[in-house]
Amino acid sequence: MAMNALPPGRHRRALFGALDADGWSWAFLKALFWFFVIIMLLGYVPDRAYYFTVQQTVDLGIMVWSPVNLCPGENGGLPCPAPEGAIVPWQPSPNELALPEGRTDGAAAPLGSTLLYIGGDNGSGPTNTTFTSKLANGNFSAWSAGPTLPDARQRAGVAVLNGTAYLVGGLGPDGKPTNTVFALTADPTSGALGTWQAVSSVTLPEARAGASVVAMSDGILVAGGTGPDGKPTATVWKSTTDSKGNLTAFTPMPDLPDGVTDAASTLTGTFVWIYGGSDANGPTSAVQRGAIGKPATAPSASAAASGAAAPAATAAPQPDVILQWGIQNTGTPPGRTDPSGFTANGTLYLVGGSDGKSPQSQLYWATPDADGNLPDGWHHLDATDFPAGGLQGGAAVVSGSTVFVIGGQTTGGLVAGTIRASLAPAEPFFQLGIAGATIPALEIPGEVGQQLGYLSAAGAGTLDFIVLVLIGWAFAHKPQVSAWWSRRRGRRAA
Repeated sequence: MAMNALPPGRHRRALFGALDADGWSWAFLKALFWFFVIIMLLGYVPDRAYYFTVQQTVDLGIMVWSPVNLCPGENGGLPCPAPEGAIVPWQPSPNELALPEGRTDGAAAPLGSTLLYIGGDNGSGPTNTTFTSKLANGNFSAWSAGPTLPDARQRAGVAVLNGTAYLVGGLGPDGKPTNTVFALTADPTSGALGTWQAVSSVTLPEARAGASVVAMSDGILVAGGTGPDGKPTATVWKSTTDSKGNLTAFTPMPDLPDGVTDAASTLTGTFVWIYGGSDANGPTSAVQRGAIGKPATAPSASAAASGAAAPAATAAPQPDVILQWGIQNTGTPPGRTDPSGFTANGTLYLVGGSDGKSPQSQLYWATPDADGNLPDGWHHLDATDFPAGGLQGGAAVVSGSTVFVIGGQTTGGLVAGTIRASLAPAEPFFQLGIAGATIPALEIPGEVGQQLGYLSAAGAGTLDFIVLVLIGWAFAHKPQVSAWWSRRRGRRAA
């Protein structure tokens, strides 16, 4: 006669007979299960309720990888999801926002809430006009006449520092490089513009046009450009501001590895980037990187003799300098001169420019790492190229999450219009993966959305707490719950 391994009624088994129902292992698993249930109901669900109210999408679970992605049509022809650093395809601005006349090789920059387009070539040579517009919410108003330059300029560089715009060098009315620095200051309270003034006490050591002009934390850097002999130069100068915020005389910095003119230039973190432009052989693809830091200081003679360092409190603040230049040539785009260059979110962008024969339309981007390297090289998508063909000499300005390229020159002549692109492609509104999903959410903006989000989170937390209380009561009153359930089943059967 067969015998049961465990006499009935003496030991209960759980988890398909794998564990003793009265043992510690099964108790631990039950406690762990209810621990996660409580965390989910009182922590995760209210958190998701808040973000469901205020965000465009909300993530459910852990999205490690998603084979199913749906993106909004506003992303144009971008892959879904958009690659890191990609921009939304370019769109032309309305004709009402065109410059009063076609311009190329002008300088553009935001000064407070005012957008400046300065000088440039109108087809007859350098001009002395400044067009102004008001920036607001990633857009700008129609252009109007602004302060006139003391002299006409084309291919000048512009940098904004401490509420003042500085126009450096450029071609003068005679078509030759100049060494001037013009300054325009906006009223810090009203934003009203003053007049352009020549900074008589500060000029470039030598005339330059097409130089890269970069605003640093404590001054202005001027690199490369076309010299008086008409050739690209490698010289680098810096003007450091004094205690009153005024520019001081330009001093030499380490030369560029390769002399260039009409290059794109940006500053990201502790590095200055000079990329593209023309060298002695024509359009170049070289990417030159300058490391910014404090100069090495030697102890004073008396301190050196005593073997002690000078007190830090008595040492004058050291200005930032270029410590050294290097060339990053991994995966660089084709040679481009006179491109539109800009930076956003730590990424370098180069769009348009000339290959030495005609204006080009391609946009390239690269993201430096913390060491100033470009580990992934340069990227390109056909969808992010200029939509209407090549463009060179356009002035790029970033405002918020939007970039504008103003003016320029195509094979058909000078351009007065502006094209724009969003620097923040929308995330997929629906994703489905093995470990979670992303679903559309309400995205109620502003303070109203935040307050409703808090109410949603509080409501979800309160409801979940009531559910937990009911579950606890049910476990504590199993006979009553079992009897109630039997009555319910009996009614359904009847």
